[in-house]
Amino acid sequence: MWCRVVIFAIFVKKKDMDLQTRKIHFIQEILRLKNEKIIEKLEKILHQEKKKTIDKELSPMTIEEFNSLIDKAENDSKNDRLYNAGEILKDIDTWK
Repeated sequence: MWCRVVIFAIFVKKKDMDLQTRKIHFIQEILRLKNEKIIEKLEKILHQEKKKTIDKELSPMTIEEFNSLIDKAENDSKNDRLYNAGEILKDIDTWK
């Protein structure tokens, strides 16, 4: 019975945590692992999920989106909202 209470408490606690706290707790749990097979499974899941995210984010834009970007660029050019690469590089040099 106490095991169920502990599991429920952990679930409620993690549900109420912010993302940064959850990540820290997750990393701490991974650091405690001694079973290499579990680590390999977690690595595999991480790589699969990252690939899904990258594939989703890199989907090709539609013709409408492409034309909209071109229109915006032309509008920026007409309204003198451009940046000179040389000026940007000079500004970057002042950051150091």
